[in-house]
Amino acid sequence: MFKFLKEVVAGSGSGLKDFPYTIGEPYASAWGSWVHHRGTSKDDGSAVSIFSLSGSNPQDRHLVAGRNGVKRLRTVRHPNILSFLHSTEAEVPDGPAMKHTIYIVTEPVMPLSEKVKELNLGGTQRDEYFAWGLHQISKAVSFLNNDCKLVHGNVCLASVVVTQTLDWKLHAFDVLSEFDANNEASGSPMLQFEWLVGTQYKPMELTKSDWVSIRKSPPWAIDSWGLGCLIYELFSGAKLARTEDLRNTGSIPKSLLPDYQRLLNSTPSRRLNPSKLIDNSEFFQNKLVETIQFMEVLNLKDSVEKDSFFRKLPNIAEQLPREIVLKKLLPVLASSLEFGSAAAPALTVLLKMGSWLPADQFSIKVLPTIVKLFASNDRAIRACLLQHIDQFGESMSAQTVDEQVFPHVATGFSDTTVSIRELTLKSMLVLAPKLSQRTISGSLLKYLSKLQVDEDPGIRTNTTILLGNIANYMNDGTRKRVLINAFTVRALRDTFPPARAAGIMALSVTSSYYEMTEIATRILPNIVVLTFDPDSDVRTKAFQATDQFLQIARQHHEKLTTGDNMVTESTGVQLKPGNAGLLGWAMSSITQKGKPADHGSISAVNASNSQVSATAAATPGIGTQASSVGYAPSTSSSLDQAAPASARSSVDGWGELEDGNVHEENGSDKEGWDDIDTFDDKPSPSLLSNIQAAQKRPVVQPKPAVANSSKSNQVKAPKSEDDPLWGPIAAAPPKSASKPADIKPSTSHNDDDDLWGAIAAPPPKSSGKPLKAAPAAANSDDLWGAIAAPPPATKARPLASSGRGRGTKPAQPKLGAQRIGRTSSTGM
Repeated sequence: MFKFLKEVVAGSGSGLKDFPYTIGEPYASAWGSWVHHRGTSKDDGSAVSIFSLSGSNPQDRHLVAGRNGVKRLRTVRHPNILSFLHSTEAEVPDGPAMKHTIYIVTEPVMPLSEKVKELNLGGTQRDEYFAWGLHQISKAVSFLNNDCKLVHGNVCLASVVVTQTLDWKLHAFDVLSEFDANNEASGSPMLQFEWLVGTQYKPMELTKSDWVSIRKSPPWAIDSWGLGCLIYELFSGAKLARTEDLRNTGSIPKSLLPDYQRLLNSTPSRRLNPSKLIDNSEFFQNKLVETIQFMEVLNLKDSVEKDSFFRKLPNIAEQLPREIVLKKLLPVLASSLEFGSAAAPALTVLLKMGSWLPADQFSIKVLPTIVKLFASNDRAIRACLLQHIDQFGESMSAQTVDEQVFPHVATGFSDTTVSIRELTLKSMLVLAPKLSQRTISGSLLKYLSKLQVDEDPGIRTNTTILLGNIANYMNDGTRKRVLINAFTVRALRDTFPPARAAGIMALSVTSSYYEMTEIATRILPNIVVLTFDPDSDVRTKAFQATDQFLQIARQHHEKLTTGDNMVTESTGVQLKPGNAGLLGWAMSSITQKGKPADHGSISAVNASNSQVSATAAATPGIGTQASSVGYAPSTSSSLDQAAPASARSSVDGWGELEDGNVHEENGSDKEGWDDIDTFDDKPSPSLLSNIQAAQKRPVVQPKPAVANSSKSNQVKAPKSEDDPLWGPIAAAPPKSASKPADIKPSTSHNDDDDLWGAIAAPPPKSSGKPLKAAPAAANSDDLWGAIAAPPPATKARPLASSGRGRGTKPAQPKLGAQRIGRTSSTGM
């Protein structure tokens, strides 16, 4: 028998040389002859508890009992019984002699007596925690007695330990034996190692070694007496010295006193069964016990019960001991959320409890659960995470946000629910600083480009505000490609007044990122137009922005005038106090229903509706009336719609947006986001530069037309796109091999010389054939001819020329108006 027990103990290890744990400092107390050490695993550094028992020789009766305890602890498993991890037996030198020592490794625990002193609870909180602990030990004893037909033999304060989550667990199984009820007449000892039990803890029948009476008693008789001893030691705060001290009931709570007396009944058969102690006592009916019990069976509760429970939990948690909430309730709550048994309201409670933790503990105990919840498909949980992201966003590392959080959050940009899209948008203010440039340029801006043309006006407005707030996290190339196009081409031309005001404010806040050329040619012209906007708030902000950018231009002019060589194109000025800092959210799109066309007026938005504190000047459109006609140039009329067509192909959606090329359609099946435009493409010359060139161009006197010039002086007839009147915008003529008939030489200029063609009015459509071309008029070089009123349309056939070109095929139809020759031989 000894050899078998030794093999069982030594089966988990071959000695301290191969012992995979480091033995640390011992605790002050432990059960029996055992020594309770702190310890760590050599593999991962995790905490463990190590119990050691030494003897002078292998046949030492303490070692024999210890081997029994090891065997029982390995084979008996229960949530309220200490978890076994490893064991070994080795010879350890002790001076000149050698000692035989048994080592048991378990989960990290602490003696109950020391934990009680550490918590230092009092009053109701102490009673509630003791009730929960006794509830757990009673379940463990009931499991041994009623289910396993085993007798522990020494239930007391020393045989209970506490885990890191403040759960109580039973150990010290050295005396544990089977209950032998089949041989009632036998007088042999039933408990082989009952000599290990102190006299003060033995009931009368065990003290007398009346084994016949013990075998006739119920299996729980001895351990029920031990539970009574444990209750006495808990509430008296002292170790039981004599059996007679159990009669001092002054420290026992009145609600527990009847059951305490039944546990210590002098008649073994009348002692209270531990299973009934849990059910009958009023002492176990308190907030802490009921809360933990509910959470342990949370997956069995319906949604109504869960919602009601989690709404009450924040108030209950305030009344419970803080350490118990953080070490017991918080882990249970996090586990319930992680495995899907808890509802969305539990997340609010988790974050509230987590706010009581230090920052390092929050990152260990709460943050991993939150990161996993971002992958949840439950809309309510996703919405709750986004609403409270400011509470934990700063605690997440940049790598975690970029690789684990953002891919799941980004699905909310295309969610069908407006509130999810809005919350996702606002969460970027917290997450954007932690995103990589690759994610910002390749993913985030793509989503924001789509949200800037969202059907909900509040989302469009807040998208512009977000772009202004995160501009400093973009690189220079991305800012150059995105900001002006997003603010001028889209935001300033939105039909929603707060969206236009947000565009103005965003331009003001990001003024330091623009070159002087961009300010003069692209920003100021678009802002000045809004100085006569129908909305008063837009007009006010337009005047403020105009003054700001004119001040930048004036400073630039002064530097050039004084001959300063340190002139830089990206000049900026100190913003006014109203424009400084982050832009606040303009409004909450949750309260806005319907499409922009349905918004006849914009209701006032209180500060409580905004989740980000806004400055007074950064809240556009509050309390103003939405105009039915917004600033929308004809070349970008598609942007005035609630859901405009997708923009041209670009990495992020703004790459090719220009003032005059907004409405170009794209046939891409993927909304034009797959093609990548290089940043080095030069934009087309602006209209202002053409006007300036026209003003500096010298006036050229027209030459007289020659009727019969030589062949060398004749020039080919200009193509339709070279027409000085409609060339820049006329449609291309049909291809034909024939040449136009009787075309007189012309001194008109081509497209490049026509400075006004780009802004000319569109030509009238005509189905008639072109008339015979007249000789070049004296005013063919007139720079104003390109914007003159179009000639009347005519269906007359072209007249024959004077003797030339007879028999030739008629000229192909030419689009656009043509000059009519008045000197024809027909007299016209």
